[in-house]
Amino acid sequence: MSSEAKPETGDPTIYVDADACPVKDEAVRVAERHGLHIHFVSNAFMRLPEGPLIHRVVVAEGPDAADDWIVEHIGARDIAVTADIPLAARSLKKGAQVIGPTGKPFTESGIGMALAMRELSQHLRETGESKGYNASFTRQDRSRFLEALELAVRRARG
Repeated sequence: MSSEAKPETGDPTIYVDADACPVKDEAVRVAERHGLHIHFVSNAFMRLPEGPLIHRVVVAEGPDAADDWIVEHIGARDIAVTADIPLAARSLKKGAQVIGPTGKPFTESGIGMALAMRELSQHLRETGESKGYNASFTRQDRSRFLEALELAVRRARG
């Protein structure tokens, strides 16, 4: 596994914002089923399955280093997996499809509202009016993610 850039196969590539991503194994299963390269991008080394299609990318420390690497390499036929709304917005601008770990797709029509809600939530936490919301990740979330990623791959392949 290495940090090389996107292989020139003509197929879509999957990019996973891997820090704290709960669906790494599911993403690998879909990528391998379709013979697609998948890049796990993080700030630290992590255990991943081995395989010729699986690439580990460890970026320098920094709040947006992984996001910046993904945006630099992602293209119009690719797929990003992230819960990070600003990264989702940047990936959508590059023409990529973006899916959250719960299977919820980010779209051009909904990303503005998602960014606004993120800013409002951050403001409420900073002012102490909200302690935040931390929903647990469920088996249904995994199932929705698998379905959404499978659909995104089919769409990307046209």
